[in-house]
Amino acid sequence: NVVPVSSTQVAEMVKLLENTFRSVNIGLVNELALMCSRLKIDVWEIIAAAATKPFGFMPFYPGPGLGGHCIPIDPFYLTWKAKEVDYQTKFIELAGEINTFMPYYVREKTVTALNERGKSIKGAKVLVLGLAYKKDIDDSRESPSLKIISLFQAKGAKVSYNDPFIPKLAGHREYPGMELTSGPLTPALLRKSDAVVISTDHTSYDYGWIVKHAPLVVDTRNAIKRRRKNVVKA
Repeated sequence: NVVPVSSTQVAEMVKLLENTFRSVNIGLVNELALMCSRLKIDVWEIIAAAATKPFGFMPFYPGPGLGGHCIPIDPFYLTWKAKEVDYQTKFIELAGEINTFMPYYVREKTVTALNERGKSIKGAKVLVLGLAYKKDIDDSRESPSLKIISLFQAKGAKVSYNDPFIPKLAGHREYPGMELTSGPLTPALLRKSDAVVISTDHTSYDYGWIVKHAPLVVDTRNAIKRRRKNVVKA
């Protein structure tokens, strides 16, 4: 339906409110995920239980970071505009800090998991599953997977990726030198990887099969529901 409002400024602010609402709530649940990791509590179980309340609660879910052109970017248009009228947008900026930190959190969880298995991140073979910023699409704009790959590479890891929707990675604005090709997802590839990081939970991935063949899986999307010895939740 077309919903008329009084001006183009109001219409634009409606869009900004929608995206900022999601950014702030994702930031909140990402912060909760960071805290629950230290408390050794399953944040996904907490969210599922809270979502049983029939009113007053809307579930948002943690992840490896924000992607797409709207949620990671639009709220900061509003931050920029607010400065013109000498106003500081504290909620927006704080949520942005937390959401921007999540790829670093994924890297540190992976580094820790490798260390516990007697392996160093330097020289480790890390396979990233999913380049798109959300499941079952071919859009990698602002994808947290790009940041995650760059962070692993900065630590000296040998990074490869698989995404059934994105056969090649090249030409991104912030990562002009990052050029990779999606490799076929085979038992051999999984077995020779020191760590497999689920960054995008594409429906086509057989997660039980992945866990069966990979020595270590870092699950950022709660794609693997059952507790497994070789699975680390991030």
